[in-house]
Amino acid sequence: MGMSRRASILLASSALTWAVPAFSQTQEAASVPGAPATGVGAQDEGRPQASVASDSGEIIVTATRRNETLQNVAMAVDVATGEKLQRLNIFDAKDVSQLAPGLELTNTTGRNNTTTLRGITFDPDQGTAPAVQVYFNEIPTDAQVAYTALYDVSQVEVLRGPQGLLRGLSAPAGSITIGTRRPNFDHEEGYAQLTATSRAGYNVQGGVTLPFSDTFSIRAAGLVDGNRINNVRNVNTGRRSQSRTESFRFTAGWQPSPDFTAYLTYQYLTADNYQEQQVAGPGNTPAYDLVSLFFNPPPTPDTSARSGPPLSAKDYKSVQEGVFRSQNSTHIVNLAADWNLGAATLSFVGAHQFSRLQVDRDLDPGNAVPGYINASKVIIPYKVDTGELRLTSNNVDGFGWGLGAFYTHQTGTTVVDQPGDTFFFPVLPGTSQAILGALPYLPIDSHVVVPVDTTTYSFNANARYHTGGLTIEGGLRYSIIRGKQTTQLSISSPGNFLACPNFGCTPFSIGPNEIIPANLQRNRIKPLTGGATITYALLPTLNAYAAYGHSVRAGSTGVALPAGISSDLIRTKTEKTNSYEVGLKGSLMDHRLSFTVAGYYQTINGFLSRFPSIYYQAPAASPPSGFADFNYNADAKIKGVEASVDGKLGPNFDFGVGASYAHARFSNAQVPCNDFAGTGQPNQNGQPGVTGAGNVSYCKTNGRLAEVPDFSLSANAEVRFPVGTITPFARALFTYRPGFFSERYSYDYDSRELLNLFVGLRTAENRFELNVFARNLLNQRRITNISLGNATTATVSPLSFDSGYRLVNVTNPREFGATASFRF
Repeated sequence: MGMSRRASILLASSALTWAVPAFSQTQEAASVPGAPATGVGAQDEGRPQASVASDSGEIIVTATRRNETLQNVAMAVDVATGEKLQRLNIFDAKDVSQLAPGLELTNTTGRNNTTTLRGITFDPDQGTAPAVQVYFNEIPTDAQVAYTALYDVSQVEVLRGPQGLLRGLSAPAGSITIGTRRPNFDHEEGYAQLTATSRAGYNVQGGVTLPFSDTFSIRAAGLVDGNRINNVRNVNTGRRSQSRTESFRFTAGWQPSPDFTAYLTYQYLTADNYQEQQVAGPGNTPAYDLVSLFFNPPPTPDTSARSGPPLSAKDYKSVQEGVFRSQNSTHIVNLAADWNLGAATLSFVGAHQFSRLQVDRDLDPGNAVPGYINASKVIIPYKVDTGELRLTSNNVDGFGWGLGAFYTHQTGTTVVDQPGDTFFFPVLPGTSQAILGALPYLPIDSHVVVPVDTTTYSFNANARYHTGGLTIEGGLRYSIIRGKQTTQLSISSPGNFLACPNFGCTPFSIGPNEIIPANLQRNRIKPLTGGATITYALLPTLNAYAAYGHSVRAGSTGVALPAGISSDLIRTKTEKTNSYEVGLKGSLMDHRLSFTVAGYYQTINGFLSRFPSIYYQAPAASPPSGFADFNYNADAKIKGVEASVDGKLGPNFDFGVGASYAHARFSNAQVPCNDFAGTGQPNQNGQPGVTGAGNVSYCKTNGRLAEVPDFSLSANAEVRFPVGTITPFARALFTYRPGFFSERYSYDYDSRELLNLFVGLRTAENRFELNVFARNLLNQRRITNISLGNATTATVSPLSFDSGYRLVNVTNPREFGATASFRF
């Protein structure tokens, strides 16, 4: 095989980097089972009791896999009941971040959901388990599915800090549990809710429980949702971002005796998103006159075509010529059962999930090459089977214990089809500047197949001792995680006869060839994780606690990387986390005012992070340069403080305020970077190049682990004005994120003050409610995410196509709407 053909493979592989690992979040996140919350005392009789309150009015949570009051849980937990989500019109799980300071739920590209907590983030394309695990009815589920449709929910809990014991999959930052409503056995009940907005948004949802007897009952729920996603319109095509989601859920409950309860749930979800990638910048005439490139230097810009007009963040505009469409079709079957044996409760949870994701995307979002669409198609089907069995003692006082085991297996084959075209010079396709009308590039079609086969076994044991006001808990989880990573690449080209033989561009067809080295294909780790807590009741209404947690995340092998690079850029090592936390939880005024304050310190050995669009030079390749995304290990330290106050001051005023400070930084880490100016700091000033002797530039950093500020604040309140059987009300939801400077992206982010306001009325017993609302009432239009430098397309020559735009995400503009709901 000639040098030019090897170059074609490398260029095609590099172009595929964004797409191939897309399965990886589901590969691990959806592949480890959880279990339903199970009681350990007489209060819950061994059965799950999601979204309930104690007799004193305290919120009951399932954070520890038992039903406990929030005050007694030895960790920081944010809780949003289903009723609260409905009242605040939170239809998208990503909006839950407005209720939990320090939590960021983002989707910067329309296809990958990222969860950041305590300053620790995760890129779904890095091929590892996420930093924050998401559980849907106690089953670990990928965020792409769990965040898409939020309806008929009983409770959402945000568990902060490393999770290595209580649930199936270890995570360094925390977990989010989403529980759906289950049928009761003694009365009919349900709701219907309709919302419409001024920006073509709509949300229709409802649910109903039908008890056929005191032993068998069903609940059916459904959702239809549409919106404009990021409210961006394309200046070149006139298209606008839009989304439509449809889902329904059916749950059957069986309770043949007071000691045995089982729930079988089936959910179907389909979502279809067209998302335009917003850009900001002056735009450009990115091509050059061909004659001036060779015979009349300096090169003269070709003014016949622009990437687009000058655009600001406030314009909400895109310029891509191709579509970006994401489709998701998912089936989930879940079985949960609890059998109270007297001294202990035996619990089982199992699930089968089948998802098919399809992503069609123009890989030139900045329109750096006008008149050319770099169209990619990715199909990601996967099947996940999970199961967990747990046996937990029921005693409240004295010595308690728990044992558990789970198994998971995921299979599926990702298929990627997209061009890996090699441009010779920055000359526009199809213009008079192309020689005799020939294409100024070598067309390459690439076909990539990525089979997935992962298996996880896990065994855990924990012990608990409670006497008086003292509770000591601890346990260990032993896991066996194994998987195989392979990637088969096939490429073909019709050639480019005018460019041959200078570039070796004869027609060819190569493959399929395996592109992952044999010694890096198999991965097997046996981590030991866990933790311990101690809680002491200083007063009947004041608890102090201390907690230690240890978690682990397995590294991964890059599946689409150039040849000739060092092993540290191909394979990441296992990440290990240790965290120490102390806190106080209490209540005042007969539980009408509750508070939490916690401080923590965490170290991460080998934090798994992803560094996109890094320029590399690989001597074994020809041409020996290009751009690729690299995963890398780097040490990090996190320290922070969190506090919250929730109160019910009188019968007609409720409020909640929470604040978080998380100083999450790399610790003297050397990480891949773009350092074109040779300053030792990330930049793209000048022509691409590598500083130092490695394949990539490395920059020393003590910078942020995530593109979020250290401090954040959330507040919500409702005031009511009862008049007979009608209660007018006003409620507000406010979040604050201060500005900060990003070293990684060389950008100074502005502060964000997001205010949502609701005004309405409801009838007695909350049977009927009507409200009008305004989201982002202040109409702030702030950039929340930005690329490093302009979007470009490389060529074999020293010059690149430069779009003149940076890719951005911006807060949605102000939106008005109305909601009507009925409960029975």
